Amino acid sequence: MAAQKGLWDAIVIGAGIQGCFTAYHLAKHSKRVLLLEQFFLPHSRGSSHGQSRIIRKAYPEDFYTRMMDECYQIWAQLEHEAGTQLHRQTELLLLGMKENPGLKTIQATLSRRGIDHEYLSSADLKQRFPNIRLTRGEVGLLDKTGGVLYADKALRALQTLRINVCYWREKVPGSYSASQAFPCILSLDLTPHHVYGLPASEYPGLMKICYHHGDSVDPEGRDCPTTFSDVQDVQILRHFVRDHLPGLRPEPDIMERCMYTNTPDEHFILDCHPKYDNIVIGAGFSGHGFKLGPVVGKILYELSMKLPPSYDLAPFRMSRFSPLSKARL
Repeated sequence: MAAQKGLWDAIVIGAGIQGCFTAYHLAKHSKRVLLLEQFFLPHSRGSSHGQSRIIRKAYPEDFYTRMMDECYQIWAQLEHEAGTQLHRQTELLLLGMKENPGLKTIQATLSRRGIDHEYLSSADLKQRFPNIRLTRGEVGLLDKTGGVLYADKALRALQTLRINVCYWREKVPGSYSASQAFPCILSLDLTPHHVYGLPASEYPGLMKICYHHGDSVDPEGRDCPTTFSDVQDVQILRHFVRDHLPGLRPEPDIMERCMYTNTPDEHFILDCHPKYDNIVIGAGFSGHGFKLGPVVGKILYELSMKLPPSYDLAPFRMSRFSPLSKARL
């Protein structure tokens, strides 16, 4: 590209949700920014495509919960600026056994942060959500802030690990829809998969069911999935639907794929290059970065402009990984 020196204050590589929000914050501060994307937009070759994502404050870690406070504010601001709805509050129901340590930690974090939530016993769950079948006496934790983000609308407003996403059709129309006050759900006991689901506004009459981990894949081969892994993926999700959501038909109507880029600890990388401090890296969003895009973009803007970051970045430094790990810059 022929350009005179100093034409751009920042060049952002990658126009997914994180890159778009980084460019958004740069532009908000009157910076000259160039946003580059290797594929024609919109595309389904990264981690930001699709119609919907879960938004929540339910995290075991305080630092994510603190970041989410500001994320909700910026999402609302973007809604106002774009003049379109980007978010619907449905609540988020976390399912697990009473002794599940993850459930206890999340409840403690929500309580400590003063976030509206509710503990539900097995009896409470059966009364409140009769469409959910409890197979082992599970209890629930209801994050009242939880909801659905309209991902494609968000990208338009701003404008490696594969998982399988399937959509199951309701037996009785509307029984699992957001309009009927059915929440997003997340199962904490089905490790390592962590199956989750949300009402699918993009496909009326269907519910989106997916799980948090899939098979490793070379990004260059992302368009060549193996039949065997697909069968395994669908089987995991089919069992979850059979056991917990009897109001859905047993076979998926639609299957889609999404790419994850996971770090070993599933926390992001938000840091400057150790050798070239004019290169800022935002990566490894590990399947839970979309909702945090507003604050991630703000942090990357601050790092790129050599400003003090608004948040403690210790959990996101590259130095937390062993130099003997597979990752190389």
